[in-house]
Amino acid sequence: MDSLSAQAFEPMYLEYFIIIVTTAAGLYFHWWLYVRIQRWITRDTVRALAAGDAAKLAFLEQQLSAAQQQGLRGKRLHSHLQDIATHYRADTL
Repeated sequence: MDSLSAQAFEPMYLEYFIIIVTTAAGLYFHWWLYVRIQRWITRDTVRALAAGDAAKLAFLEQQLSAAQQQGLRGKRLHSHLQDIATHYRADTL
């Protein structure tokens, strides 16, 4: 009887394992996707602020890197980049 009861519980543990693994994979995937979308939004903002000017784009990308190293994120980062783009002059490089 012990072998029968042991066999009856094995699938239940396997079900829990599958649920835990798929939940963890789903959470990781959503986190990864969120991070990627945030990066795309930031890069698109920089490109839009550059308005096709290659020198301004290079300058803003440099400022973006510096701002990210300072720990600016989200709305503060975007407002910081807009301020820099507004006060940009071609001779700042």
